Amino acid sequence: MDGILNIDKPVGMTSFDVVARIRKLTKIKKVGHAGTLDPDASGVLPVCIGRATKIIEFLMDKDKTYVVGLSLGRATDTQDASGNTLYEKPVLHNDTEIVEVIKSFIGRREQIPPMYSAVRVNGQRLYELARKGIEIDRKPRTVTFHRIDITDIVRQQDRVNVTMLVECSKGTYIRTLCHDIGERLNCGGHMFSLRRIKSGPFFIEDSYALEKLEELKDQNNLASAITEIDKVLLHFPEINLTVSDAMKLKNGLVLPGKGLIPGYIRVYCGNTFLAVGKVFEKEDKKVLKTYKWINLNWPERMN
Repeated sequence: MDGILNIDKPVGMTSFDVVARIRKLTKIKKVGHAGTLDPDASGVLPVCIGRATKIIEFLMDKDKTYVVGLSLGRATDTQDASGNTLYEKPVLHNDTEIVEVIKSFIGRREQIPPMYSAVRVNGQRLYELARKGIEIDRKPRTVTFHRIDITDIVRQQDRVNVTMLVECSKGTYIRTLCHDIGERLNCGGHMFSLRRIKSGPFFIEDSYALEKLEELKDQNNLASAITEIDKVLLHFPEINLTVSDAMKLKNGLVLPGKGLIPGYIRVYCGNTFLAVGKVFEKEDKKVLKTYKWINLNWPERMN
């Protein structure tokens, strides 16, 4: 049961709700998600079980793809449909001008995290301050929008609803993108829907609804939905060690890294995935050391 579940999170549940549901389903305490989705959002939520929680950082680091609903003509304090209205203005731009402004956001940009977010400032979550009516200065973060495709524009009196496909880097707030587009168009804007269809190596087409996972559990087939840990690390090169060298690495020793490229590496012994290693320069030589040892049962369970 050590691995990753690709879950299609439903609207109305928090990411932590999903984690709690998986804990109950698997009866495993060590469970964590790899990238928060707001309660009003749905879609791909990778959930790591058991030893897979050790690689969450590598999944969090990946690009994401979303189907986004942007409503122009109304700005809210939460930057989404659940918030209080800050102001409303008619949308005076035509479709071509709207598309041009939206497309201008492609590339590297500075983005200020919204007050209604889980970012910590001086030990407090921003949303906790926001609920008290407190607003503080936030440091901008650099994000990248690799792709923004407009798939639909619908006009309703003074409002315009835009559907977009957005591919972006980690740490991006789609709500803030919608808000910023509205500000640029001088009419206000907010996000009214969000569905994540890709997160790193996980696609919506391969995801599982929670109800389906419960069916598999009843059929004693839950393991069929679990992705093995090393399968999501294939972008790292691999090395296959002898038992002797693998034991040295497990015991905290470093190995010569001649011929290896500096960075993370998948470590195997025979057919068994053992660890994420790291190759680095030391005294003008390359060495390999353990970054995260995953297979705690090795060498008892060699194959």
